[in-house]
Amino acid sequence: MKPPSPRLLLTCGLAVLMALAPLAVRFTGNEYPLIVLTRIVILAIAAVGLDLILGYGGMVSLGHAAFVGIGAYAIGIMTAEGITSGFVQWPLAILAGAVAALTIGALSLRTRGVYFILVTLAFAQMVYFVSVGLDAYGGEDGLVIPTRSQFGALLNLSNRTTFYFLCLLVLFATIALVAHLARTRFGLVLRGAASNERRMRALGFPVYRYRLAAFVIAGALAGLAGILLANHSEFVSPSIMNWGRSADLIIMVVLGGMGSAIGPLLGALIFMLTEELLSHVTTYWQLVFGPLILLVVRFATSGVAGFFPERTDEG
Repeated sequence: MKPPSPRLLLTCGLAVLMALAPLAVRFTGNEYPLIVLTRIVILAIAAVGLDLILGYGGMVSLGHAAFVGIGAYAIGIMTAEGITSGFVQWPLAILAGAVAALTIGALSLRTRGVYFILVTLAFAQMVYFVSVGLDAYGGEDGLVIPTRSQFGALLNLSNRTTFYFLCLLVLFATIALVAHLARTRFGLVLRGAASNERRMRALGFPVYRYRLAAFVIAGALAGLAGILLANHSEFVSPSIMNWGRSADLIIMVVLGGMGSAIGPLLGALIFMLTEELLSHVTTYWQLVFGPLILLVVRFATSGVAGFFPERTDEG
């Protein structure tokens, strides 16, 4: 019987530690670490979706945070209009993210390279300025969400521990989904197109449709992350979808390891925890964090996940 791979051991270890986190919080009586960890889990969901198009598809999008913001604003606007049922809110918010991704992707994916990056950035800024102009829903100041999504007696999202475990469940379901897609024909075509698009077209694969489908899935997952973020913060503002947030998600994916199931989660943990720790030490924490990222990129070309191979030498 072959021993488990280092990557599998790391994944299982992280899952156990994150599942036990609420027990540590209850022991200390300080809920702040759980609040930070919940935010990390939510951003990791968005990073996993981005990894589908960036890590597997080779599409560098600077507009991914826009879909997170769309999902979050969908929750905020529906709550402001008196629609608080999660059974209504969540499907519509995910659909909003998917439709936005379909629209933006249909146009952006007709470009390549740096032009694709600029077009996704342009669309993201358009969405950002639209949200700034929503004076009825807070405009630039943002919108307070007075109540979290309601699921009746089935689920109480006001309980921080319950909400954390829900986010954790969604995260691992998202990781499983993307890992499964990567192993299917769909994922193989995405990888092949990222490596040699011309050859994949010559083999008869409709590369554009595959990429668009991946872009829509990533947008829907980002919308789901936005739903959770809005419920977690109980507040939504245009800053959620600023292009800098998209850059943060890209850093998480690259830092953790592109094209790996556990990479985006590792990247989100390292990025957010380092930011949290350094921000308590100095207001200029970016000056310290920047060189750390450069060192990782220099010495870990496959990200942090690259230090943990998927198979042992015996395999």
